[in-house]
Amino acid sequence: MSRDLVERAEAVAARAYAPYSDYLVGAVVRTVDGREFEGVNVENAAYPLGVCAEKTAICAAVVAGCRPGDIAAIGINASPCGGCRQWLHEFRIGEVSYRGDDGEIRTTTPAALLPDGWAFPADSAPA
Repeated sequence: MSRDLVERAEAVAARAYAPYSDYLVGAVVRTVDGREFEGVNVENAAYPLGVCAEKTAICAAVVAGCRPGDIAAIGINASPCGGCRQWLHEFRIGEVSYRGDDGEIRTTTPAALLPDGWAFPADSAPA
């Protein structure tokens, strides 16, 4: 279980930009080679244009050269939304840990969070 990632995500959440919902979300991804990337949700007055913490953390890893299969784990301070579950699935993140509504940390896989997720692009299909 990635308790340390969830606890870091909780700290990172304080830096989120959520003036409309006041729902602060943080995420931290850890790559297979041990690098870590943080992300927060960033809202926009045009609501659909906001981005989730999971996406910004994954995007930070992508900017650093990571591709699907390079991220071993993610910690989030809240359960991921449906769209982010597809991102977790597509990037083949091995372990997803988040703080549940009851305060407990849950650890699972993208497949358990999103049964029948959309297929991977041909160039990033799992081996």
